Amino acid sequence: MTEPEAAAETTVDPAATRHEFEDIDDARSRFRDAGYLTDDRLATTVFLLSRLDKPVLLEGPAGVGKTQLATSLAAVTGRRLIRLQCYEGQDETKALYEWDYGKQMLYTQILREKIGQVIEDAATLTEAVDRISQQDSVFFSERFLAARPLLEAITSPEPVVLLIDEVDRADEALEAVLLELLSEFQISIPEIGTVKATTLPYVVLTSNNTRDLSAALKRRCLHLFLDYPEAERELEIIRSKDTGLAEALAVRLVEIVRGLRELDLRKSPSISETIDWARTLAVLGVKELTADVLSQTLNVVVKYERDLDRAMKAIPSMVDPNADVPDSLDHGHGHGHGHGHGPGSDHSHDSGSGHDDEPDGRAIRAAKDQPGRHGGPPPKPVPAGQGERSFASRSARKRPV
Repeated sequence: MTEPEAAAETTVDPAATRHEFEDIDDARSRFRDAGYLTDDRLATTVFLLSRLDKPVLLEGPAGVGKTQLATSLAAVTGRRLIRLQCYEGQDETKALYEWDYGKQMLYTQILREKIGQVIEDAATLTEAVDRISQQDSVFFSERFLAARPLLEAITSPEPVVLLIDEVDRADEALEAVLLELLSEFQISIPEIGTVKATTLPYVVLTSNNTRDLSAALKRRCLHLFLDYPEAERELEIIRSKDTGLAEALAVRLVEIVRGLRELDLRKSPSISETIDWARTLAVLGVKELTADVLSQTLNVVVKYERDLDRAMKAIPSMVDPNADVPDSLDHGHGHGHGHGHGPGSDHSHDSGSGHDDEPDGRAIRAAKDQPGRHGGPPPKPVPAGQGERSFASRSARKRPV
């Protein structure tokens, strides 16, 4: 049997189709043991992945645990993780396979004498080419094939988890290449034939919604949209990571992060960044979440300058809704009673109460509206008919012919 025939007739190992999870609760429990907390929808999707042998497409904002799900799936099932990181302009050869031209050239040099023997008695150039072409299968065989992540997952003798990360960043051409793999778990190679999976991989695709994916791709997958978790589950995630932050501070921190996500930020804080913030505050020995402490460590979760400026202005009101905006965050206008003095300055008046001898603000504004308030003679009154006479004089003028 030739190599192309062997590749085409490869069948799926029945042992590879065994059910990894007994039920939904088993999936949830095993993921929890691996440090990944799932809700009911996510646990159900993972369970169906193992039973239906269908890929799973996870869509949602960056940082909600889509990639980590695939990593945890590999951990709880004991499978090797194969990852294809997608990017714009990606060549399909980097995802599927490519021929090892260097190896082919090396073998050609080594076998030069043998090739000479094959064509030494050829009468014409055409006959020589024909004889060489009959040996194409030697140099276009699996030994010269460099498998990339997709082909590697298909040809792996042991079961694997294939992560196709950020598929929305790839070009539509690569998305089209994925269709055969996602529906049939096979890859067609013109020089060899169709290579089918020896063991069915678990396939997880992730998307950050930078563009719409095709209906054909979505139709081949179980679909789940992952969003930021509810406050209680996010707090539970922080607890499970043993950040070292006190419980009361962790509760408050989750509230702050959720407030930041409601701002119009280019990139909202992710769950992993919330965990990093909690660990940062714990390392600093913070005992109270003040606006000053949060502002000094805000760069842990906010990564763009515009976002940082906007978050800095919002932090004081998140900590204390009745707090005054500091002068440094109010562009130096100094609208408060501090007049730019430090907290230890000795003020000559009580900023917390009004004074009877101070002029009424309404009277000051009314005085500013009076004519001639800048000095000089008052403006002359304009006769009522002045405008009409001017209009009549312009109308009487003859237009040039």
